[in-house]
Amino acid sequence: MDGWTRRLIAWGAMIAPALHTVTDAMEWAQGGFSAPQLWINYVAFVPLPAIVLGLYAAQRPAIGRLGLAGALAYGYAFIYFAHTTLVALATAAPDYETLWTGLGAMYTAHGLIMIAGGLAFGWASLQARVLPRIAVTAFLIGILLNTALGLLPVPDLLQTLGSTVRNLGLIGMGWALISPPPGSPAR
Repeated sequence: MDGWTRRLIAWGAMIAPALHTVTDAMEWAQGGFSAPQLWINYVAFVPLPAIVLGLYAAQRPAIGRLGLAGALAYGYAFIYFAHTTLVALATAAPDYETLWTGLGAMYTAHGLIMIAGGLAFGWASLQARVLPRIAVTAFLIGILLNTALGLLPVPDLLQTLGSTVRNLGLIGMGWALISPPPGSPAR
């Protein structure tokens, strides 16, 4: 992977998840969706499939086939989630609960695909030992928190905790692609 591509993936892996975290904070602060919040969310979701495939590519060949399968599944889920953001805009859904109720089983199925893909990608990334263990572990913990908190009747603020931790993991993976390894001269 050339340096330009590596930097592009790195910056995408830092910016898109950061924007997603901002939209979660906006949603919580305003008590639901707004058009600006949903458009920022859309901008955050659209590049995620390419970003996760780029993170996979940056770990080749060590990450293996499980990593590819996980990256593809995770990326596919975010293609659907980007679509749901457009659905929320088109239908003027006031909040996540309304959107989720309207989309029903299809949304849930893609949530399960995201979880399975994220766990596979994260596990393969841990095994590859290319990206920092702390960033990959944060990504995995975020996926597990999303799963656990999604099953519990907890306030929306707590449900965004999983997404925030997962996003911090992605940001850490992106940062690792452009920062020099510890003990080496700066690039």
